[in-house]
Amino acid sequence: MSAVYINPYTDFGFKRLFGSEASKPFLMDFLNSILPPHHQIAELAFKNTEQLGLTQNDRKAIYDIYCHSTTGEQFIVELQRIKQEFFKDRTLYYATFPITEQAKKGKDWGYQLSAVYCISILDFYLDIISSDVIHTIQLKNQHNQVFYDKLTFIYLEMPSFNKTQNELTTHLDKWLFYLKNLKDLQMIPNVFKNDTLFQQAFEQAKIANMNREEWARYEHSLKTYRDNTAADAYLAKVSWQEGRDVGLKQGMKQGMKQGMEKGMEKGMEQATLSTAKNLKTLGLSMDVIIQATGLNEEIINQL
Repeated sequence: MSAVYINPYTDFGFKRLFGSEASKPFLMDFLNSILPPHHQIAELAFKNTEQLGLTQNDRKAIYDIYCHSTTGEQFIVELQRIKQEFFKDRTLYYATFPITEQAKKGKDWGYQLSAVYCISILDFYLDIISSDVIHTIQLKNQHNQVFYDKLTFIYLEMPSFNKTQNELTTHLDKWLFYLKNLKDLQMIPNVFKNDTLFQQAFEQAKIANMNREEWARYEHSLKTYRDNTAADAYLAKVSWQEGRDVGLKQGMKQGMKQGMEKGMEKGMEQATLSTAKNLKTLGLSMDVIIQATGLNEEIINQL
């Protein structure tokens, strides 16, 4: 059965759903379902996704989606399929660009900043011991009180979202279900049919609605997605095999150690019995044999 809707986990698919002028209403609705009431978006504008450093030698940052609201809030929205070793460091580094660009050049500026939100949609589990799907992180003091509320990291842990369409209770639930299941759907689920915005989002995601150039770009993006998925599966298999081999080696090592210990114990037992038997043959008294070998009288009488 051929796919009806695009895969939002591809680079092309994600940007088609959220990163174009035509899809701006979907992005605003999605962000508003995540953001607190005091930072709800009435209008937003896209910004250059490639951010350069202060000098040519500085490292740059390239976002999936970078935008700001008319009231000044800055938003970085990223889809992360592959877990990186320093993923948290990366998101923190990316947050520095929308902060530093707010500096007023050539003006008397008092360091007042607009809020910055870094929103990451993750196709892997975050290193946080929790069953939560949404992880909201801000700077806090030792009493767990928010010290600074203008820098917020929001991680959406998609593998932890397992609700069926009958269990969707919030608007964000609907967006998470849409993102996680879109590529496998053949039609619009009933829970979305009375929602005009979601009906438009499904239309935007239809493969049949793409022109030839868009289809070619999507196919290229889909191939990259499949290659990465295959690579992830291979690395996971190799990791499992290496873990199994290490476990077998450790098991064999432990088995040999235990075998040697048992063998030595058995050998010492046999040597003690042999010594007691020899002492008994020599006609030594029971008390002397017990003292010499540590065996009890019943065992010595059976020799």
